[in-house]
Amino acid sequence: MSSATLGHPVPPPPTTAATTSRPGRARLWWAALAAVAAVAAAVPIATAPANAESNGGVRVMPLGDSITDGFNVAGGYRIELWQRFTTGGYRIDFVGSQFNGPASLGDHDHQGHSGWTIAQIDANVVNWLRATNPRTVLLHIGTNDMYGDTSGAPGRLATLVDRITTTAPNADVFVATIIPKSGADNQVRGYNAAIPGIVQARAAAGKRVHLVDMYRALTLSDLADGVHPNATGYRKMAVAWYDALRSVPGSIGGDTPPTTAPPTTAPPTTPPPSGACRVTYTVNAWGNGLTAAVSVANTGSTPVNGWALTFTLPGGQTITGGWNANYSPSSGAVTARNVSYNATIAPSTSVDIGFQATHTGNAGRPSAFTLNGTACTLA
Repeated sequence: MSSATLGHPVPPPPTTAATTSRPGRARLWWAALAAVAAVAAAVPIATAPANAESNGGVRVMPLGDSITDGFNVAGGYRIELWQRFTTGGYRIDFVGSQFNGPASLGDHDHQGHSGWTIAQIDANVVNWLRATNPRTVLLHIGTNDMYGDTSGAPGRLATLVDRITTTAPNADVFVATIIPKSGADNQVRGYNAAIPGIVQARAAAGKRVHLVDMYRALTLSDLADGVHPNATGYRKMAVAWYDALRSVPGSIGGDTPPTTAPPTTAPPTTPPPSGACRVTYTVNAWGNGLTAAVSVANTGSTPVNGWALTFTLPGGQTITGGWNANYSPSSGAVTARNVSYNATIAPSTSVDIGFQATHTGNAGRPSAFTLNGTACTLA
């Protein structure tokens, strides 16, 4: 990567990873940045304990570069994600050899390495996995690869994912598209476009690999320096991780909060007033797959208690998995019903749901939606 793009601490490269050559005139910049990083490192945010923090919960490894480490906001997305785990009643044990974040973060362990590329993570990941035995891996990596050989980045990611699934075959691996980067949108989009196919091919082979569309979760306005998120951006990342984790039973201990008993009866279904709902539907398509992010807004003045969103998928589309709703059937005229934790849509609020699907060429969106039998407007 060029030195002009390095806005985060520069770690010593792992002994097993190849070192990327840089332009000659960038060496002075690199040395200066390393000196700044050394000064910054002298002011610790948190001191690592002699032993990793552990509460005996489900082991989750946040894995990646400075965005996982939490550059600009110590702890990064892990702060909000931990709070959501706590509020939801999940007992989670973050694992990894790194440690940082504020006192409000209940577990400071992670495996985020500032400045590292896919290859550097790949060269070390086996030892990390064997040392911590995670149940779930949150992988956001590739931002630092956007400075060099971008065309080879998808292949390097595929190799890394295969190494993780081979070393930890019983772990659920959530592979995220990388967040936007100022000045390199074409490179980021090109890399991200390959990730769904990488995930889908391994999922079809029986691997426990899942896609998280992190790119669409943030915008450039959510970045502090054009590369790393600000506090709002990190919170948005946490929401995307949390929603994805909840969609995969067992990845964080269950598909519903363990402290919340399931309702013995279905909640009452309150139809919204005519024209008082709005649906925003965003598709991210590739090859023969797609993900759909759906936001259902209550634009009326009374709460909707218990909801069913009905729509017809275009021909050839089949839902293979979803989050924040129960979908039935998987094709044709589909009904998405609320789950226990999002049954009520208050006035002027919305609920976000989504799904992953295959398609045979038509990746379009449904033409109409009804909420509890009432037609919704389309945003």
